[in-house]
Amino acid sequence: MKVEKIVGNNVVLTVDPVSSKEYVLFGKGLGFACKNEAVIRKDDTRIERRYKLDEGDSRERYESLVDDLDPDVIEVSERIIEMMKERLGTPVHPKVYFALPNHIQFAAYRLRNGMAINNPFLLETKLGFPKEFEIAGIAAEMIGRKLGIEVPEDETGFLALHVRSASVTMPVGRLALLAAAINDTVARIESGLGIAIPRDSRSYLRLVAHLREAFESLTEGRQAKNPLTAHIRESHPLEFGIASDAIRQAAEALGFTGAIEDEAGYLALALNRFVQTFETKQQ
Repeated sequence: MKVEKIVGNNVVLTVDPVSSKEYVLFGKGLGFACKNEAVIRKDDTRIERRYKLDEGDSRERYESLVDDLDPDVIEVSERIIEMMKERLGTPVHPKVYFALPNHIQFAAYRLRNGMAINNPFLLETKLGFPKEFEIAGIAAEMIGRKLGIEVPEDETGFLALHVRSASVTMPVGRLALLAAAINDTVARIESGLGIAIPRDSRSYLRLVAHLREAFESLTEGRQAKNPLTAHIRESHPLEFGIASDAIRQAAEALGFTGAIEDEAGYLALALNRFVQTFETKQQ
């Protein structure tokens, strides 16, 4: 493989001289090791992951992304990604090497120029993805130290979506839609039940966790069959109606066009338990 560009200490842009296919190679210290090398063997043990650039991810486009990046941003991004892999215990999708530094650079620009970063789905992100939010908090500290800026909690929420996206191969934009769907669904449930759910309660935490799992199941096409759907519809009509409306609206927002009744049944049961618990605590 011909080394075309050293992107960072862990990333190298290469070309296969036989097929002319372009690849981004990833490996700890790989970029640093290749600084004095014109070629790298395909079976080099230092290569941990390889990502083939297709027509939609041409070398020119990739180079245009990295050429405009602050070297300090590239360096801290690579350190964050290594930290993410260690704490998640799983490989990360190669596109995080592109998406994360571009996000960090734009966020740093906004913060240095006094532009506010507002995250309307911060609480849903924090509760729905607690492990990712914890990792994002560490990343925010790393960014702050390296770039000399103070990273607010709202930005930590956006970083958490990048952490989640890297581990589940779901685009950050879709994760943002998922967080928005959770926020909207909670509002619909409160309106339907005529209650206000305290955001610092364990009930709210459990509800958000249930919605996150339900919506991820929809987007990934792995809904479980619910054999009690008909019974739930008859025995808990109020909760089923609210759940059906909420799931339908969320499915439309997430671009899901399949059946929702089974998932609505599971949510209706969760709402029934939630109402009982909520009413008991109010007495």
